[in-house]
Amino acid sequence: MVDKRKFKDTEVSLLGLGTMRLPCKTALKRENNPMIDYKKGQELVDLAYQNGVNYFDTAYMYHVGKSEKFIGTALKKYPRDTYFLADKMPIWMCTKKSDVEKIFKKQLERTGHDYFDFYLFHSMGKENFDKCEKYGLYDFLLEMKKQGKVKNIGFSFHSNIPDLKYIVEAHHWDFAQIQMNYLDWKNQDAENQYKILTDAGIPVIVMEPVRGGQLANVSDEIADMFEKARPGKSAASWAMKFVASHDNVLTVLSGMNSPEQMLDNLDTFTDFVPLSDSEMKICENAAAMINKNDVIPCTGCDYCGDCPKEVKISSIFATYNKVKTGELTIPQGKEEYAKIDGKANLCVACGKCANHCPQGIAIPEKMKELDYFLS
Repeated sequence: MVDKRKFKDTEVSLLGLGTMRLPCKTALKRENNPMIDYKKGQELVDLAYQNGVNYFDTAYMYHVGKSEKFIGTALKKYPRDTYFLADKMPIWMCTKKSDVEKIFKKQLERTGHDYFDFYLFHSMGKENFDKCEKYGLYDFLLEMKKQGKVKNIGFSFHSNIPDLKYIVEAHHWDFAQIQMNYLDWKNQDAENQYKILTDAGIPVIVMEPVRGGQLANVSDEIADMFEKARPGKSAASWAMKFVASHDNVLTVLSGMNSPEQMLDNLDTFTDFVPLSDSEMKICENAAAMINKNDVIPCTGCDYCGDCPKEVKISSIFATYNKVKTGELTIPQGKEEYAKIDGKANLCVACGKCANHCPQGIAIPEKMKELDYFLS
């Protein structure tokens, strides 16, 4: 059974199942794919649950709005008091105050559940948070808490340190969710984000521990370094161990979409042993080696996926990164790029994608560079 960590008067599994990248029936990119393979997905949920995983995370737009229904259906076979269900409010989809209640009710309906154990303000920076304040989201969730429809209130964060301090000081929070991994510990100041939340007494939920798969598919040089230090253990296990070695981390979310990924993570979090100081240094060295490759910090979340010109942004970034890390040669990268339907030259620099990017990537500018590099 996976390890658990204390939260209030209960315990939460150190490994959580994220449902943004579930197995699908078609070859379309998982994040924007509504065709969830219920059989394979159910098998993953069962494998997780039977090994002690009790935290399951979804969101309104995952799998084009189909993730909530899937996870609600998949969990129905288990007693409601044996697992925690987390969902999030997409405030950018609200155009008036009444939309908050409308979306929340829709989420309960989709999941088929009467309440959420963890409920988050989704993808917070100051702009999104101010909109939450304008529409009274916190007060609404306090009322839902009184009615028993929400147990814990938190937020997921994608912005800078001043914004985080602003949000932390605004209300009482039961938990917070941040992007944290050994690459972003410095690159996106996850170290200071973690410290601010820890000093405020706010437990941390970790998202993107392997950075959308980037830290599970490292260069041969990094893989050899990991193998020498911990023979037989995957690169992904190093990334997962890095975040879980921090005491204020409550659970580490992983968007597992295969039994192999699940079993590897279960192995990592069963009888969990934190990384030693020397092993933490190895992760630091791996981050430095990755940064030398000048990769684009895209995690493949596809929040940019509603491009009006249907540019396949994350697929283009993924191809470029494969070339920069040596996974593909330049000719191979050009060949892969040629197969993408929705190339970078279609970009009209409207900026819609950049406004939604949790990583703060200047996407329109990158599209120009990458089209030249890969064409």
